Amino acid sequence: MKKMTLLTLAMAAALSMTACGQGTGQSKTTDGQSGEATVSAEAESALAESRNENAQASETPESVTVTTLNGNGEKVELEVPYNPERVAILDMAVLDMMDNWGLGSQIVGMPKSSKIDYLMEYNNNDAIVNLGTLKEVDMEALMASEPDVIFIGGRLSAQYDELSKIAPVVYTAVDYEEGVIQSVKNNASMIASIFGEEEKAAEELAGIDARVETLRQAAEGKTAVIGMVTSSNFNTLGDGSRCSLIGNEVGFTNLANDVDSTHGNESSFELLVSLNPDYIFVLDRDSAINTEGAKLAGEVMDNELVKKTDAYKNGRIVYLTPTVWYLAEGGITAADVMLSDLEAGILGQE
Repeated sequence: MKKMTLLTLAMAAALSMTACGQGTGQSKTTDGQSGEATVSAEAESALAESRNENAQASETPESVTVTTLNGNGEKVELEVPYNPERVAILDMAVLDMMDNWGLGSQIVGMPKSSKIDYLMEYNNNDAIVNLGTLKEVDMEALMASEPDVIFIGGRLSAQYDELSKIAPVVYTAVDYEEGVIQSVKNNASMIASIFGEEEKAAEELAGIDARVETLRQAAEGKTAVIGMVTSSNFNTLGDGSRCSLIGNEVGFTNLANDVDSTHGNESSFELLVSLNPDYIFVLDRDSAINTEGAKLAGEVMDNELVKKTDAYKNGRIVYLTPTVWYLAEGGITAADVMLSDLEAGILGQE
């Protein structure tokens, strides 16, 4: 309607100019010339705006094809609506990205059991439907939200086919062989292409490699044990799973790297004394998932065996931000928080 109005105004202005030019033949005054010039400028402006809007409309695609994963973790090409208006989020890293790009108004559903400080406005938004948890989807609520697209992470890969019956499913994951940071870049670029936010995504990640390199230089030649505290136990984590950023990309030598489980291997504190690493990195899983009545990681680690390690004696036990490392790994803000945790613990930067 706006385009038609602009075009109509332009034509009317042009006709008005023609009519003025077909008058009695009297010589034009300076004021008359000014009036005609104004009308002409307005007409040209209206026509130009109409052309621009038509060009933009013709350039905006209805859909885009992206490379994502299927339920088996295999790369597939998937067609999804361009800039979808109704988005169901079942992966906190994607919520992180959409929040970065100011697209929160397009989110119709998310798992509200997962709570991350900088994303709480979405948990508290009554207009956004609660879709259950990151592992168990409320299918009835999901269908009722009528999404144009669904974003999932690895926790829901087994339900990929069932979810695909509702809407196209974009499944993203962190490739630990490729690295957390490269995975963030790849996933952000792909997801940004769906919403037309490629420039923002590139800008936000522009300085991330330099930060990693600074940490890598500080970590050179140093050893570490990376552990997750859960149910008062200390589980060691390898470089092929959660928290692999510390060993793979930052470059610490992980002394307990013979682990392939995302939840680690249950270990003893005697092992920590035996390995005696330069650094101990601790992820508090119970805090991340709000386990009721669980001891905080700091309490669990506060024991006589841990105090025998060089890491403890030198103040090099680093506590990672639980919700970010456990729930949002792969997000843009999450990557910033994760690097900030390491910068604070290794470089002393607050």
